[in-house]
Amino acid sequence: MPDPARDAVQDPRLVATLRRELRGAVADDRRTRALYAADGSNYRGVPDLVVVPADADDVAAAVALTAAAGAPVVVRGGGTSMAGNAIGTAGRVGGGGVVVDTSRHVNRILDVDPATRTAVVEPGVVLTDLLAAAKPHGLTFGADPSSASRATLGGMIANNACGAHSVAWGTTADNLRALDVVLADGTRLTVTSAADRVAAAACPGREGELHRALQAFADRNELLIRRRFGQFSRQISGYALHRLLDGYNVAGLLSGSEGGLAATLRATVQLVSLPKAKVLCVLGFTDSVTSADCVPVVLRHAPLTMESINHELVDRLPTEVRDAAVHAGLPAGNAWLLVEIGGEDEPSAAAAARAMLEELRDSDSPATATLVTDPKAQAVLWRCRTDAAGLATRRADGAEAWGGWEDAAVPPERLGAYLRGLDELLGRHGLSGASYGHFGEGCMHMRIDFDLLSPRGITTYREFVEQAAELVVGLGGSVSGEHGDGRARGELLGKMYGADGLALFGELKQIWDPTGVLNPGMIVEPPPLDLAIRHDGPAKDRRLLTIFDYPDDEHDFAQAQRRCVGIGKCRQTSGSVMCPSYQVTREELHSTRGRAHLLWEMLQGDLVTDGWRSTEVRDGLDLCLSCKGCLSDCPVNVDIATYKAEFTHHHYARRPWARPMSHWSMGWLPVWSRLAARAPRVANRFAGLRLTKRLGGIAAERDVPVFAEESFTRWFERRGGTPAPERQMEQPAERQVEQPAEREVERRVVLWPDTFTNYLAPEIGRAAVAVLESAGFEVVLPARPVCCGLTWISTGQLTTARRVLDRSLSTLAPHLAAGTPIVGLEPSCTAAFRHDAPALLAGNPLAASAAANIRTFSELLVESGWEPPHVGGEAFVQPHCHQHAVLGFDADRKLMAAAGIEAGLADPGCCGLAGNFGFERDHYEVSKAVGERSLLPAVRSLPESTTVLADGFSCRTQIAQGTPRRARHLAELLADALPG
Repeated sequence: MPDPARDAVQDPRLVATLRRELRGAVADDRRTRALYAADGSNYRGVPDLVVVPADADDVAAAVALTAAAGAPVVVRGGGTSMAGNAIGTAGRVGGGGVVVDTSRHVNRILDVDPATRTAVVEPGVVLTDLLAAAKPHGLTFGADPSSASRATLGGMIANNACGAHSVAWGTTADNLRALDVVLADGTRLTVTSAADRVAAAACPGREGELHRALQAFADRNELLIRRRFGQFSRQISGYALHRLLDGYNVAGLLSGSEGGLAATLRATVQLVSLPKAKVLCVLGFTDSVTSADCVPVVLRHAPLTMESINHELVDRLPTEVRDAAVHAGLPAGNAWLLVEIGGEDEPSAAAAARAMLEELRDSDSPATATLVTDPKAQAVLWRCRTDAAGLATRRADGAEAWGGWEDAAVPPERLGAYLRGLDELLGRHGLSGASYGHFGEGCMHMRIDFDLLSPRGITTYREFVEQAAELVVGLGGSVSGEHGDGRARGELLGKMYGADGLALFGELKQIWDPTGVLNPGMIVEPPPLDLAIRHDGPAKDRRLLTIFDYPDDEHDFAQAQRRCVGIGKCRQTSGSVMCPSYQVTREELHSTRGRAHLLWEMLQGDLVTDGWRSTEVRDGLDLCLSCKGCLSDCPVNVDIATYKAEFTHHHYARRPWARPMSHWSMGWLPVWSRLAARAPRVANRFAGLRLTKRLGGIAAERDVPVFAEESFTRWFERRGGTPAPERQMEQPAERQVEQPAEREVERRVVLWPDTFTNYLAPEIGRAAVAVLESAGFEVVLPARPVCCGLTWISTGQLTTARRVLDRSLSTLAPHLAAGTPIVGLEPSCTAAFRHDAPALLAGNPLAASAAANIRTFSELLVESGWEPPHVGGEAFVQPHCHQHAVLGFDADRKLMAAAGIEAGLADPGCCGLAGNFGFERDHYEVSKAVGERSLLPAVRSLPESTTVLADGFSCRTQIAQGTPRRARHLAELLADALPG
């Protein structure tokens, strides 16, 4: 059948009008539409157009022009909605309409007024930015969802976001003073939280007409509204009609309307005072149901927060984080409540907490408890909760889990009954799920192992959700307790409110948006909840032949791409290594999520149609630095560096001439380095020529690193050290264990002469030998040249990388058989053995053996129990990204502490050079911008007495070329302090 709305949005006249009238970007290309086809939900809806407005006036114009053409329009913030509220128009399998992204430019904090405790913000402001602006005044915003580092205020208003502290400070709607909005017809007006009904109705034009209609609506339906709406704090589902009564709070009415009534241009929000002191009580229980039973007792003590987590989430935390949480105070148990209590000072807060714990004991609660006062320990424990949304997307055995029944809420006193009923319902359908939530307000978040890839599984999903809705409604609850209804729960609103309640929603929508163009399908006339499930399409059935093995994804590239569920932690701009290019460009294309979405769309094949040859995907991956930050910082361990290497390999397969020249000049660096070592002075003179740089695809602004006059391996031979004896290397591997005495084997180490150390920084190798020998180790080198293949991996030359790795592992085979530790000095090369080699050479047992035997320099020394010499002094440390993501930094901390070094770590983040990336001609500006974001200014500001430490060659190079300082390797510092 004809679709007038679709015809309108695809009319070239609308595109032309928007491009003429707006100062922001208007895009209808396949790549941009693919980027905005999904959010943090299970749904997919491809927009016809994407608008990135330049300012609030652009937002208003985009809404008015689109609506005037009869086309649907969705105003979007960070795109982190878990209910499908922020993608192409609901009701169509393929989506459609215009998506307006306010996060890129409409993101100013216009005012923070400590006297009135208010702030004025634009809709694209990220919550953590507002919190940072308010904190110096002792203020904060009351609603603080765990997605605060990427959630925008506009999106929070649309969904009435809540967060951990809503038990004390209320929801977003409770903290709004006023909203400046635009209607579909272009009318701009201001609505407040406590308007004068008479004055509002007397306004001229459309504004007065709107208020008169609203007041008549509220008066006419007051009895029904009072009976059905506003029954408890987390009744977020549907429109908040009760806000029109007892105060005429029109701003509160719009909060939670999911962009279906008006578009926010500016918000005045209420700020609350930060408590002067906070303590954290961590309560341990045998199960979540038991923990829910104690909620009424805890609530009597006015907690600031009461958050739940369970063992399924804690068990999925990285080992070092889990161990740190136990050390910080996580008691024994299978479920925990994090209860935060405030006070005028720490003693008073602690006393209040102890009073709460005493009443818990008197109530015969089985809780174990820890009282945590140290802020750093509290932060470690809170990470267990804030990463939950991502962690819950995989079961402990690797099986996929999804939202869908994600954030229902019941009155807190009925939470135990809800959880018991939910457990029974899960068992009936053969499902399981990891849970976490805001127990103080009866809200439970879940990711459940639904099968969303088959018709039968989707049928089960529908049956479960419908029955779960009946359970919640029977307990007086809400099918949505925080994230809005969207596509996931809109169809269930009839179970909550009945036909007469749904009629009220339709009538209200007609008052605000008569033509029905603002985010249609949200709350009013929602589509079926099982329509447009994102993963129910061709992508799930594509089994591509890959070079990497993807062992954690059932050896399936498509399943690896399903890791990204769109929660958007990669969109945060501080406190994380990922994603360096997004942190400086702020463009969705350059986020981890954006790249993952493009790769998934490549598999889907209906929008990005060229498969491995796709230029959309190639260009989307272009600014990925392959830093691997997402491997550790993304809660679901999306590994774009590996996916980029895989894609690049296939993209240029059988087309070597199409590769960038930098793939040949820097991808083959180990070969060129060996050649350069024969005549380093000639090589250095040639490499520094402008013509050489241009031919090699190297940025003219970069200084090419200088090859050493003498390589490390040549020095090692000259000083009397020799590689491992050839006679030993020639013996069968099974006899290697018998050769040296056991004690000698334990004290022998193989020092890995990586390309960077061997040819470009041999002084580090020499220092390492001195330290290792001082520690009592016999240092040997491999008998033949070895390489980890990293430069070929990062440039997507995987066939060569496998061949190189295979040859290196064969050289190491006798040492691996003997269990001799292998020591890596370059973090990226060491990480390649730990992470990349087993996935590239899945059938080679030597790869797994090497991953188990290779140690960082610090790991070996700490494990050996060696007492380092006293170095002392202060050091500013930049950990390498690959070390952060794969190897960890705990051993380095311990070794530096033992040497008396006061180590201050750089703010988390990539140096920006990232191997070949920062040398490439087209990447120099981004590389420099990443460095200038934090690292380089910090180094420049250091006093001369502070040593700069960076074990990674890339980090040292970026620091040397961007500051007057020279960074050193930890081995050099320790070697300098050795006696004699």
